[in-house]
Parts: sequence; structure tokens; C-alpha cells
Amino acid sequence: MKAAGLDGVVAAETVLSMVDGEAGRLVIRGHELRDLVASGTTFEDVAALLWDGFAAEGGNPAVVRHGLGSARSRAWALLPQLLPAAGTLGPVEVLRIGLGMLPDDDALPAHLRAVGALPVMTAALLRHAAGKAPVEPDPSLGTAADFLRMLRGVPASASEVAALDAYLVTVADHGMNASTFTARVIASTQAGLVSAVLGGLCALKGPLHGGAPGPVLDMLDDIGSEANIMPWLRSAIDRGQRLMGFGHRIYRVRDPRADVLKPVAARLAGGRNRIAFAEQVEQAAIAVLAERQPNRRLDTNVEFYTALVLEALQLPRAAFTAVFAIGRSAGWCAHVMEQEQTGRIIRPQSRYVGPLPAEAA
Repeated sequence: MKAAGLDGVVAAETVLSMVDGEAGRLVIRGHELRDLVASGTTFEDVAALLWDGFAAEGGNPAVVRHGLGSARSRAWALLPQLLPAAGTLGPVEVLRIGLGMLPDDDALPAHLRAVGALPVMTAALLRHAAGKAPVEPDPSLGTAADFLRMLRGVPASASEVAALDAYLVTVADHGMNASTFTARVIASTQAGLVSAVLGGLCALKGPLHGGAPGPVLDMLDDIGSEANIMPWLRSAIDRGQRLMGFGHRIYRVRDPRADVLKPVAARLAGGRNRIAFAEQVEQAAIAVLAERQPNRRLDTNVEFYTALVLEALQLPRAAFTAVFAIGRSAGWCAHVMEQEQTGRIIRPQSRYVGPLPAEAA
């Protein structure tokens, strides 16, 4: 039996999240994702929830907010060293350097330093690429509000902050995905939390994991008009091209995160976003996929409406994976801390299928 992809293999027991691919459910520490977002849960709230029982700040959003504010101020001090190294590298490539600059031992806990560094570095890198000076963080703000302010140079509206918080909460944790598994493997070696988060970021960089939202917008751009939707989709499938934003390794029904983010996207940009056009593309794509691949259920995944949310927030496409990392970092840290409690290295077996040496005569 081949173990490619490790499908069906249970690698850990966790209290952090449950992904039910058959029912289309995502549960975060006993809470349905849709309920968390509907109740206005912030990034600090979900970090406190995920870290509860693993870190001193766990269970207390106010303490998490204060700690992440302090961590952003610490990260600001690293920018004079980081920005000159940016060159022509992409945001995630520079974030690898930035996380690598964080010490393993410090008075501020490693999970706060890692999570707090990402929004500061991402905003500074985007401004640097545009020829603008970085904006110093405001530790009194929440992560979503401060990231948008550092990126733009002016405060964001309450609706924009709420939308980014909804997105960060939505992607904060999602079971044993590739980047989370990577982080847990590294954590199991006792390499330290920063190293584990850095490994998670490297896994997220891969286009099969965290790189799809930007291409969703490329697809919508290419389609261009309502009249071209069906011809474009059919032509793309005939060429063997993947429709970005559809299908998921785990979900056999619609990705619940898509349902959470769709109304968030619709409320942004004063109604001037392309939500109506996107809905038409979505409906047509599901119909064409059912027609061309009747034995395989391919429905909308999180990337489709993630793309519309981040576009409406005026974030450049090249930064989408980095912003994903800001949200997912809370989950990475929770999994690292949970893994560290086991005290056992993750060491699966492999089956050798290569040639054997000739036996001695």
C-alpha cells in the first residue's frame, strides 16, 4: 500500500481544531468557525483561545493583545537590518530572513515574538517595495488595525479592520495541514518555536498550500466579462488547467471558510467590489466542473473569497501568502506548544522500494 501524501494517517491528537471534510465543518477549540466570525471574534481573541492551556497569555485576549503589541515594537527595531536585505526578493522570502533574526531565547515569549513580527515585517516590506518609509507600529492597537495602518500610513476604517480580523480568524488554524505538520515535526525535535514557525512559513510558500488566492484574481481578470465566463471555463478545463479557488484535499463539500468570507467580501469597498461577477463565475465553475468531472465533487474553497477580501482591502497580490501567514501563525504556535508537551520526536517509517545489492556468491 502506498503512503503518498499520508492520506488517512493520524499524526497527532489535538484539542485545537477539527476539520470535517464530509460535513463541511471547521471547529476551533469547541466553537464553529462561523459562530466565531459572526460574533466579531478578533485575531487576539482566537489566539487567546488557541493558546489556552499552553501559554501564560492563553485564555486572556487583553493580555495577548498587549503582548503582541510589545512584540511588534520589538520587531520594529529589526527593520534597519532586514530592509537592506530585501533586494528583489518576494515578501515571503524576506520574511524567512526576518524570522531567522529572532533569537530563540528572550524575555518576551517566543510565540508572541514570532506572531508579532510578521505584520510589522510584511507591512514594512510592502512599503519598501513601493519606495516608501516604514510606519512604526502602535502597540495599543490590535493586530488587524495596526497592520493596515502600518501598510497605508493612515488608520483603516472600522469595517476594514473587522474584515481583516474575520480573515485572520478564518485561517488561524485548520487541522494537520502541510505547514502545521511541518511546524510540529520541527517542534518535536526541540528546535524551538521560532524555528518551527519558520518551517511552517516555508511550507506555506508552496503554491499547492498557500499560494492560490492571487491566481484567483488572475482568473477573474482573464475571464473579464459575463459573456466570456462559460467559454473561458470550458476552454480552461479542456486544456487541463486547474480552476483556482475550487476543490480541496479534505473537503468533499463546500469549504465552510468560503461561506464565512463571502459576506465579508460583499460588505467591503462600498459595494464597488466585483462580488456579483465573482458569484457568476463561481456558479458557472461549479456547474462546468460537475458536467466535466461528474464523479468528483469540486466545490468552492477558501481561496476564492479570500482573494476578493484581500483585494477589497487593497492588498497587493504578491503579499497574499504573507498575510495568510500572519493569521496562520497563531495556529502554528498553538500546535508547536501542544507538540512540545508530548516530548516525543515525530519519526515515521518509510518502505524501501529500490534495488537490493546482489547477494554474495
